[in-house]
Amino acid sequence: MTEIAWERLTAPALRALAARGDALAVLPLGALEQHGPHLPVSTDSRIAGELALRAARLVAAEMPVAVLPSLWTGMSEHHFPFGGTISLDFAALAAVLRSVVRSLRAIGFARLLIVNGHGGNESPLAVIARELGAEFAFPVVATMPWSLVPEVLAQVLERQKGVHHACEAETSVMLALAPELVRTDALDAAAAQGPGAIAQRPAVARFYSFAERAPDSGVRGDPRPASAAKGETMIAAMAEALAAVMRDPLVWRRPDAVWTPGRGLGRMNGPA
Repeated sequence: MTEIAWERLTAPALRALAARGDALAVLPLGALEQHGPHLPVSTDSRIAGELALRAARLVAAEMPVAVLPSLWTGMSEHHFPFGGTISLDFAALAAVLRSVVRSLRAIGFARLLIVNGHGGNESPLAVIARELGAEFAFPVVATMPWSLVPEVLAQVLERQKGVHHACEAETSVMLALAPELVRTDALDAAAAQGPGAIAQRPAVARFYSFAERAPDSGVRGDPRPASAAKGETMIAAMAEALAAVMRDPLVWRRPDAVWTPGRGLGRMNGPA
């Protein structure tokens, strides 16, 4: 089997991989944050890392690819009230990812896929990926695997249609990946919700503490119907969907160099 874990490869091997052309680096990005009384604080990072590796193995025979070690913290300040959470702020996350892109370019890699395992990273990544792509003319793509397979989630899950937080979906995947870390004796406590949860108003952006959205347990959803079998089904679907993103040539077109001097002088600005 082709080795695709960055940290297990030597520097010469990674240089040779980059030299093959169009080499893809994959960065799992997670969080270190509370996941209720039953799941470990590493849940999002563990899931993102495993999905990145499984997807990369599916395409390793087709393209040069290497999976970086998981970035174990993201933007999670909304989880602070529950404890156990270490968070970057936006400037720090953007700076770390910018440094990763600069490093990859120096080595000779041609593109970066960020596999995001944490919902709180989605909005920041949408901005950061666009900014880095425009700055370096280097394809930077971010995706959240849960969002790639809505039909599968709707079919597999019993009490919710999609992923929430420390819920049936995430608990099932962790039961498949690391059952020894799941406190099944705490599932009833995890399902207990305190009164006064605040629903987010559509089309309005503001900061919400997770304590406002999931009082008492820090869990959104009911993890009690979770099973390892459901987890394996969702893992397989998400890995295949990620592999499809890796293979999609439209996703990996080089970003338009919009900041190049004179770039605005195109056909539409010609003589009237």
